[in-house]
Amino acid sequence: MTPFFIALQFLTIFPVYLKNMPSPKQNGQSLLFYPVIGLLIGLVLFAVASFLHVLPVVLLSTIILVIWILLTGGLHLDGLADTADAWVGGFGDKENTLRIMKDPACGPFGVLSLIVICLIKWSALYVLLQEQHYTALILFPILGRLTPLFLFLTTEYVREKGLGWSIAQYIPKTWAMIIFGISLLGAGYFVWVGLVTATIFILTLIYLRYKFIQRIDGITGDTIGASIEIAETVCLLCFIICGFYI
Repeated sequence: MTPFFIALQFLTIFPVYLKNMPSPKQNGQSLLFYPVIGLLIGLVLFAVASFLHVLPVVLLSTIILVIWILLTGGLHLDGLADTADAWVGGFGDKENTLRIMKDPACGPFGVLSLIVICLIKWSALYVLLQEQHYTALILFPILGRLTPLFLFLTTEYVREKGLGWSIAQYIPKTWAMIIFGISLLGAGYFVWVGLVTATIFILTLIYLRYKFIQRIDGITGDTIGASIEIAETVCLLCFIICGFYI
């Protein structure tokens, strides 16, 4: 169960104590449990929404968004801000882009990306909760945490140390592909809306992968975090829009 606890410790703020330093192989295996962590996050959001459904929607949507952010410790938002700063400040240069991503300071474009992503998420959550689609809250964190599986399976990791490097070297590829496919089938619960959302999700990942390879020849921890946030937001927005047309 060590790989599961590695994933839980890394992706959430749940208190997890590991008796020993994880091996590179265990770090790689932890990626297989990312969708499970997404499921846990989704279940928490679903439980909160169901329990507090009597509150005004404007307040409930804020509570859900804040809990969503707190559960991850803002980890992926940090990656989004760093990536946004690097993409603009790097001026198309790989080395400059990688250097800016390592800078802990958050620039104006990083701040702007956080405002935009949170505004879109909050607006979409407001509509989702207004329509009482509480079960959909389980889907989006799962899809978001399928993003690292796709990127690690298809794209080179450009930094040569750290957790990301261990995952890239030791990921069980066959199992990762199986888990990715099975988890993606969960979108079928929502029938046509789910099918369209899953399709947009895949297209979003393909586009992000293309842009990462074009700029830095691969992925980093920050770009993966940014991709999780972008994928979650795009899927949430797509789900809402499709719900009015299908």
